[in-house]
Amino acid sequence: MYVTINDLVTYESVDHVATITINRAERMNALNEEVIIGLQRAWQHLEQSEDRVAVLHAAGDKAFSVGADVKDPPKEMWQGVPSIGANTSKPVIAAVHGWCIGGAYVIVQMCDMVVAASNTTFKYPEAQLGFTGGLISSAVARIPHKVAMEFMLLGEDFGAERAFSVGMVNKIVAVGEELAAAQAWAKVLAESAPLVVDTIKRFALETLNKSPAEAGAVAREQLLAVRNSDDGAEGRRAFAEKRTPEFKGR
Repeated sequence: MYVTINDLVTYESVDHVATITINRAERMNALNEEVIIGLQRAWQHLEQSEDRVAVLHAAGDKAFSVGADVKDPPKEMWQGVPSIGANTSKPVIAAVHGWCIGGAYVIVQMCDMVVAASNTTFKYPEAQLGFTGGLISSAVARIPHKVAMEFMLLGEDFGAERAFSVGMVNKIVAVGEELAAAQAWAKVLAESAPLVVDTIKRFALETLNKSPAEAGAVAREQLLAVRNSDDGAEGRRAFAEKRTPEFKGR
């Protein structure tokens, strides 16, 4: 079953496995506002759906994503990141190939598992470019500290083998096999006990330390959810109409 997200992000559900695809290959899947909002809506749909696990991948053969589109950057990159821009209690497996740069790596690092094609290259060049959103610092909670500092500060390429050796990815496969490999793992999770899977993921996330940027983004998303809720709209209407609001808790 296909779910319409937007023109640049697709969502397909088969046997409780969602496959979420960044579909902007002509721009090497650069992250613009439409992609980021599409990802956020995809995570939101995943949370509300009967799907039990998601696989995130990208179209084309050159890049998973080259990061933010410098000609058309997103307003808030964090909104497209799983478990930050939207609550993501279900496991997310990234299937990565080619270049994965900057903000794209931030998205991947927040996934629960990563399958990488042998041609994958990770890179975080923001220290050399003069900007950062800060979420990359969560790498310190996911890979060894000194390796994380090397990756975040030097802007050097981390190929698939190096990434595997330091725990950035779980598995390396031949080019073109990453999606199938990730979906095979997703099938195992979809057939596992949902309450156990959800509990393990929740406990794991609660165990990980959060960077200031990550904690701030999570708090901001929760506050925005309250502001944009039906109750928020009802409260504003009631104030304008000088009546008692009727809240529904949603």
